[in-house]
Amino acid sequence: MKFSHSIQFNAVPDWSSEYISYSNLKKLIYQLEKQVVNQGTVDSDDTEASALIRAEPVQPIPTFRRALDHELKKIVTFYASKEKELRKELAILEIDAQDYIHLRTNHGSNARPIDGQPDDSITGNSRPSAIDEHGENGSDYDGASDTEAEGEQSRRLITKPVTTRSDSTGSAFNRDRLRMSRRNSQSEQDFYHDVYKALVDGRSNLNKRTIQLFVSLRELKSYSQLNKTGFTKALKKFDKTLETNLRPAYLEEKVNKAHPFRKETMDHLDEAIAKVEGLYADIITGNNLDQAKRELRLHLREHVVWERNTVWRDMIGIERKAQAAKMGLGRNVLGAEPEDDKIRLLGDEVDTSLMRYVNTPVGRVRCPKWLFSSDFFMLLGVIAIFTVCLSVKLFDTPEQQNCFAILVFVSLLWATEIIPLFVTSMLVPFLVVVFRVLRDDVSKVRLEPKDASKTIFAAMWTPVIMLLLGGFTIAAALSKYDIAKLFATTILNKAGTKPKVVLVANMFVAMFASMWISNVAAPVLCFSLIEPMLRTLPIESKFPKPLIMGIALASNIGGMASPIASPQNVIALQNMSPAPSWGEWFFVALPVSIISILIIWVVLLLIYRPARGTVIVSIRPPKDKFTGTQYFISIVTLVTIVLWCVSHQLEHIIGDMGVVAIIPLVLFFGTGILTKEDFNNFLWTIIMLAGGGLSLGKAVNSSGLLQVIAENISKQVAGMGLYGVFVIFAGIVLVVATFISHTVAALIFLPIVAEVGASMPDPHPRILVMGVALMCSAAMGLPTSGFPNMTAIMMENPQNGRRYLRVKHFLHTGVPSSVLTYLIVITIGWGLMRVIGF
Repeated sequence: MKFSHSIQFNAVPDWSSEYISYSNLKKLIYQLEKQVVNQGTVDSDDTEASALIRAEPVQPIPTFRRALDHELKKIVTFYASKEKELRKELAILEIDAQDYIHLRTNHGSNARPIDGQPDDSITGNSRPSAIDEHGENGSDYDGASDTEAEGEQSRRLITKPVTTRSDSTGSAFNRDRLRMSRRNSQSEQDFYHDVYKALVDGRSNLNKRTIQLFVSLRELKSYSQLNKTGFTKALKKFDKTLETNLRPAYLEEKVNKAHPFRKETMDHLDEAIAKVEGLYADIITGNNLDQAKRELRLHLREHVVWERNTVWRDMIGIERKAQAAKMGLGRNVLGAEPEDDKIRLLGDEVDTSLMRYVNTPVGRVRCPKWLFSSDFFMLLGVIAIFTVCLSVKLFDTPEQQNCFAILVFVSLLWATEIIPLFVTSMLVPFLVVVFRVLRDDVSKVRLEPKDASKTIFAAMWTPVIMLLLGGFTIAAALSKYDIAKLFATTILNKAGTKPKVVLVANMFVAMFASMWISNVAAPVLCFSLIEPMLRTLPIESKFPKPLIMGIALASNIGGMASPIASPQNVIALQNMSPAPSWGEWFFVALPVSIISILIIWVVLLLIYRPARGTVIVSIRPPKDKFTGTQYFISIVTLVTIVLWCVSHQLEHIIGDMGVVAIIPLVLFFGTGILTKEDFNNFLWTIIMLAGGGLSLGKAVNSSGLLQVIAENISKQVAGMGLYGVFVIFAGIVLVVATFISHTVAALIFLPIVAEVGASMPDPHPRILVMGVALMCSAAMGLPTSGFPNMTAIMMENPQNGRRYLRVKHFLHTGVPSSVLTYLIVITIGWGLMRVIGF
């Protein structure tokens, strides 16, 4: 959680305006950074303009110090006033507690309610507390009252209101009242009834006040710690952004010497907390200090949980309202009743904008609005096509007929994304078993559902899935311990400040990151690295567009650079027999990727022509040294990659690349470098999608449908050479993958391409599969063509809140880049694959 959110989440709501204004300090830092950069621009470009535009140089340190001094003064003043108030309350509480203990000691043993026995809690004897009865985290304990019996007695006997801690002159009870009561009472029994009432009232009142004071003192301590952390983080960000060294001096001279942050101040506060704990032990827990501490911390935890829950709900509510305002959502949409905007379901509020009223012969019926959406009607159309494919006889055997219907149905669901892709994948085994698509590999007899279920589920978990898990593990370790970020910042720091060099350096960093942490995480990392650079550029600068576009396109290209860079590569390995080693993959993919990026770089320079004189802030080099954990992760990663590269030579030992993937899984999770939370955060939707594709491939192959389709396509391309078929398939996949997911395109086409290649007179299925897999990553002509593109189009200018890119930018940059990459694949890529014997 960012500290700006953390301070809002942990702050005492009533004191929210008295905390350090961390967000405002961050804004000031960015303003000063921009002023310094602009000053450097004027100084370096035009000396005469410098004299006219800038009367005096920007002085970021004095400006920031003044802002810090203002915040420090505010915090010191508030802390002093709150500390004085709480100390006064503690002094009064101590006096009242002594009065209570004195009365309990002298008269507590004789005090009795009407027709009752003396209560241990007011005679000084300890009794089981709520924590003892219900456990340390028991939720049945109520800090404002004691047991139900005692509470009932208190309600019957208390005849006048008790004083609260806000009453500076009152005590839990009054000795004078007791003396007069004894003088005027008709009997000694009446006096002890009054004593009992006073003790019950006093104990209940002191209990409340002690808990409230303990919570307030702990909140004051948290206030001090949180603000000190805020000063430290603000100074750290200032030094990092403006390359200064203000933090050590300011912390030593100002912050550490301020009253709220002195060691003796914290010691006095801890002493006050210890006094409150002692008073609670004397009054409530029968001098059991450990039990008193446990109960007070339980009350504190309950208070904080309730308070944070309230604050968190408010924050979420504000975010939702802002999001609704951005999206133009409003009340009283079509179909919603103006007088009944919300309905309640199980205690929650449900927005009726998701509902619609329909007039029927039996009255108005409330229906889900999705029933009238275009997606629902599209789903009905897909189901209708599925039904037609099942009914119209197109193939000789029912297995092939049913498999063709399933193939069409699943492909349409994947292409339209009416339901999530991974959900469609999970539907595949169900359809394959129910429609009895599978046949025995030897006898070609149709399998029964029981045998078919075992076969299809076995096909969903293969060594390729383990390879995918190994890739996720390496990516998680490299990201979690900032190894990828350290590498990227080191390279970008060497790029300097020339726009052309900075652009190509960022593109190659994005490509390299995509090879190891996937082309989903790589653009996110790279965009975070360039944010300081974008922040300092003028609004009219043309450089952000080619920079963001270049990172997105390079991340797409990086998706073909290694076998674990994207799911389509993993699917390609499954459809290539024998699967290429990592060394063979690198031999083909790296030259194609590097040349493609250089050509795309030239295209970006020609189209956007970054403005002359644009001053770019250099990426600052990392100052942190490599730790032992980072070295260990790097060594394990390199060893795993080397084993993947030579997997064919070690088949007699490891069997398959999927077995090698177990090495990082065991070493990283077994040593605690990665945790079960990291494992749960894997892209399991991608794994399920790949598993669904593998099961569909098994069904298409087992039913004999794949051979029939391949034979028909082979007849259409009869007379064409292998290269002609390669060019045609690569072009088809490029077009299709531009409009649908790259992974979905690979799932649909790669099994067909492999079978077509195997059925040709000169069979070379691996070259067709490899080429088509590369083209899946090269489809990047639309914002929806891949995750890097979708991430890029959402990037906004922090100065005006507008997106840097529009769809038109992808059309006149992404489309030419896709076509040029296609030409590189069918020329250079083809030649390299022929060289290594594909």
